[in-house]
Amino acid sequence: MKTMSELERFQVDKNRLFSATHEEILNGATTDVYFIKTYEILKHLGLEKTRVVAEIFSSGPGVMAGTEECLTLLRDKPVTVEVLPEGAEFEDHEVVMRIEGPYGEFGVYETALLGILAHSSGWAKAARECRRAAGKVPFFCFGARHVHPAVAPVMERAAVVGGADGCSCVLAASILGKPPVGTIPHAVVLITGDTLKVAKVYDQIMPAESKRIVLVDTFKDEAEESLRVAEALKDRLEGVRLDTPGERGGVTPALVREVRARLDQAGFHHVGVFVSGGVTPERIPALVAAGAGAFGIGSYISDAKPIDMTMDIKEIEGRPIAKRGRIPGRTNNPRLRRAI
Repeated sequence: MKTMSELERFQVDKNRLFSATHEEILNGATTDVYFIKTYEILKHLGLEKTRVVAEIFSSGPGVMAGTEECLTLLRDKPVTVEVLPEGAEFEDHEVVMRIEGPYGEFGVYETALLGILAHSSGWAKAARECRRAAGKVPFFCFGARHVHPAVAPVMERAAVVGGADGCSCVLAASILGKPPVGTIPHAVVLITGDTLKVAKVYDQIMPAESKRIVLVDTFKDEAEESLRVAEALKDRLEGVRLDTPGERGGVTPALVREVRARLDQAGFHHVGVFVSGGVTPERIPALVAAGAGAFGIGSYISDAKPIDMTMDIKEIEGRPIAKRGRIPGRTNNPRLRRAI
């Protein structure tokens, strides 16, 4: 979509999900309208093929994510792209991407490019903070329920780029080429009426590669329930999950320490303690010290603030240029790598 006449003809089915389809994003339907007006003006003046260099820079430090989606938008265009690799940490106002080519071929994608990088890099940064706090202890992104389903796989993929060991969202895991990670929800225990019954059926019918990790805080004391399940599944039980709600104090280091100690005293040293629910980087070290062996982290990652991105034209037909307040010409960043 490049012209106002195309915009006037553009209509959508009102009985639809409000998220953009892949085709709508690729066709430029998610752009800000002033980029369409810009193309119209440049085309009228015969300037739509003007060769420019545009740079995208960040409003603060973060972890690069979203690169692959951006390249998908630009791959069939007559442009060259230099970019930081996904997973690389960047500094405040660092140039993270440089695009060179006819402005009319990529200008309409500015809105999409900035949005992809802003959110993805923010989520990846939050995951990197969790990674640093957890050290070698694994953690998995459980944040899909906290965001619109259209972006849930984007968020969980960004979390893995940032350092998560995996994710629960089926689509995100498929995109990453990883198996989705998850245990059981309270719903199945509430409906069934007994954690132990659920654990036995889970062990009976789930594929061998599906880890036997059982949620143990629905009805009974967490330590008591952990021992009941461990006695039933024995060596097949890989872990118990603690997700105690905030109304009962949440999962505390003291609770983890007690569950770990009681499992060890009963000889179930192989049973890990998986913690979820309100996990943050600040809470992780104490939980690890108490015996937590893995984490499910949701809202800390999903609630991460986007890192605002800005695109500036820095060169026109080989001539350095910039708006007032910015330095004309390409910004030196030897960390950028040619991607297209």
